[in-house]
Amino acid sequence: MKAILKYAKKFLPLIVCMIFFIAVQALADLRLPRFTSDIVNIGIQQGGITESLPTHIRADEAQRFMLLLDADDAVLMQASYFEQNGKYILKEDITDPQKAELRAAMQVPQAFLYSLYSAAGSEETVLELPEALGDAAALNELWQKGDEKSLQAALPLILQAMEDFAASADESLEQSAIAYVQQELVACGEDIHAIRNAYMLKTGSQMLAFALLIVVSAVCANFCTTRLGAGFARELRSGVFRRVMHFSQKEFTGMSTATLITRSTNDIQQIQMLFTMSLRLMFFAPIMGFGSLVNVIDMNVGMTWVVAFAVFAILTLMISLLCITMPKFKLMQRLIDRINQVAREALSGLPVVRAFSREEYENKRFDEANTNLLKTSLYLNRLMSIQHPVQTLIMNGISVLIIWIGADLINNGAAQVGDLLAFIQYAMHIVISFSFVSMLSIQLPRAIVSIKRVGEILEMPISITDPAEPMSFSQEQKGVVEFRNVCFRYPNAEADVLQNISFVARPGETTAFIGSTGSGKSTLITLIPRFFDVTSGEILVNGMDIRKVKLSELRSKIGFVPQKGQLFSGTIASNIAYGIDELDEATMRKAAEVAQAAAFIEADPNGYERAIAQGGTNVSGGQRQRLSIARAIAKNPEIYIFDDSFSALDFKTDAALRKALFQHTADATVLIVAQRISTVLRADQIIVLDKGRIVGKGTHAELLASCDVYRQIAESQLSKEELN
Repeated sequence: MKAILKYAKKFLPLIVCMIFFIAVQALADLRLPRFTSDIVNIGIQQGGITESLPTHIRADEAQRFMLLLDADDAVLMQASYFEQNGKYILKEDITDPQKAELRAAMQVPQAFLYSLYSAAGSEETVLELPEALGDAAALNELWQKGDEKSLQAALPLILQAMEDFAASADESLEQSAIAYVQQELVACGEDIHAIRNAYMLKTGSQMLAFALLIVVSAVCANFCTTRLGAGFARELRSGVFRRVMHFSQKEFTGMSTATLITRSTNDIQQIQMLFTMSLRLMFFAPIMGFGSLVNVIDMNVGMTWVVAFAVFAILTLMISLLCITMPKFKLMQRLIDRINQVAREALSGLPVVRAFSREEYENKRFDEANTNLLKTSLYLNRLMSIQHPVQTLIMNGISVLIIWIGADLINNGAAQVGDLLAFIQYAMHIVISFSFVSMLSIQLPRAIVSIKRVGEILEMPISITDPAEPMSFSQEQKGVVEFRNVCFRYPNAEADVLQNISFVARPGETTAFIGSTGSGKSTLITLIPRFFDVTSGEILVNGMDIRKVKLSELRSKIGFVPQKGQLFSGTIASNIAYGIDELDEATMRKAAEVAQAAAFIEADPNGYERAIAQGGTNVSGGQRQRLSIARAIAKNPEIYIFDDSFSALDFKTDAALRKALFQHTADATVLIVAQRISTVLRADQIIVLDKGRIVGKGTHAELLASCDVYRQIAESQLSKEELN
């Protein structure tokens, strides 16, 4: 995991920007339900009146109102208002503490009077009045039109009725007080519609501004997230590719080409999707969830347990699916490896498949791998498809439950319609926040598997590396290759494939290796560029142990031509110049002439700019080998290694190439692995291998006389006249 996360360090500024925009989006989103609540509660129900403290009250009503207050509160009210045109108007310079004190003193009388006025015109009354006061209509008549003497006489009973009202009043006390304010504003001639419209316009504009802020923040956050995910995947793919480029043959034996391709493409794509989703949801979901929870608790409507139940249900669903799907996602990535492997084998071996009429067999093999992947994908998709309907059911069920319970609360005056709407929105925010986490649970199992698989590449120890303190080659000698008692065993093998190999190859000489199949010829020469490291003994180039110098410095001295000519997509020129940063045209043409490739190159109208397909599939095997040889010659190295690189050439071309090569490499060390005696006939030193041991060493004539293995090979390929 650490190896993967280090690739995210360079994107820290982008991550910070993304977090900022996500936070702005979430906080703005949390404000919208409050606006909805205010529009319904204040804008619609309260006519735009936000304050239960009256700003305007009729003078005669104010005089009667102060009768319901104690002496101190009456003095405070008298000091807080000034009389103008038959109205008491709230002073603008009173302090907030004074407003709070006045609001607390006036609220109960306001609610009582509103209930009295409402009950006076209704057959049903909510007021329980003393018998001496009569019904609500009689008390209203007395209150509105009675003289001071009558009011003073009835005041003790009115105050007692108000105390009884306050004791039995529910949470709707403040709403009744605001309704009283609304009535007084109308009675004072204020335009209540203008007040409501102004409030709705102001609140609606704020809501629209926050909505636009959410849109802008979401777009910016998505831009940052997308750029971050794509950049991270690019860096991760580059890191994996660079890591694989440093793999030795030992590491490649542990991972097939098919799985490396899958890990570099499909697995990194899964990580990119998780990285993109997780970073966004990692910050957005907690802010939304926690913020909504704080608002739900702050609203205090007694339905917090409903939200807790919904969260518990979603977490149970998420954890259950995670436990069930994790093993299947691991299997799925292995099945993708398998289908890649089968497809690569069939496509790369298509000529053999057709030659042996095995098309139907390969179709069945691919169909089997494809069907296994299909079954696993269907199982996972069907299982994960349960998640969305269940989450939708939970969310809608919670909405119904909140409305059901909330309706009773509204009926009892414990909540308002706007509060219920806001609570539903906040509850949905909480549920959706946990749903986001559950969305990650769909991607998480497969991504975790992919993280482990990609991490295996990035964290795999590389067996062949540069030394901690590299040394340099000696300048006194060039091109000298020496094996000293070299033994080699492949990883996990039971026995050595090379045993006690010792020889010296010098500049200006050709050293050839010959032997039966499996004798260790190709293995021996792959040790020189350190494709593998020796098990024991040492290999020296220019008198220096190759394990003590940098790999790049060692390989810069070697021109290697593999057994199978490997070309890359591009042109003939780009393939010949593959190992050189800048290659002049004269050197390129000279390399092609020595490799006997100039004739077929110049016969083509495009010449050296002729296109080469991937793997060199648009040229023959002999042409691929000659272009591979030209690539090594163009490098002009100190050491040439030819691993059976003449096998696809006819005898005439083989002879011409070796003659030209002998002249061109007069000052270099040439190492040749060959199956043909004719290829090594004139070598200065021929080393005969048998079962990983040197059984003969010398010239052709010397080996014919002293080495039975060499003589048998020679007699099987040459006539008596040619042997002599």
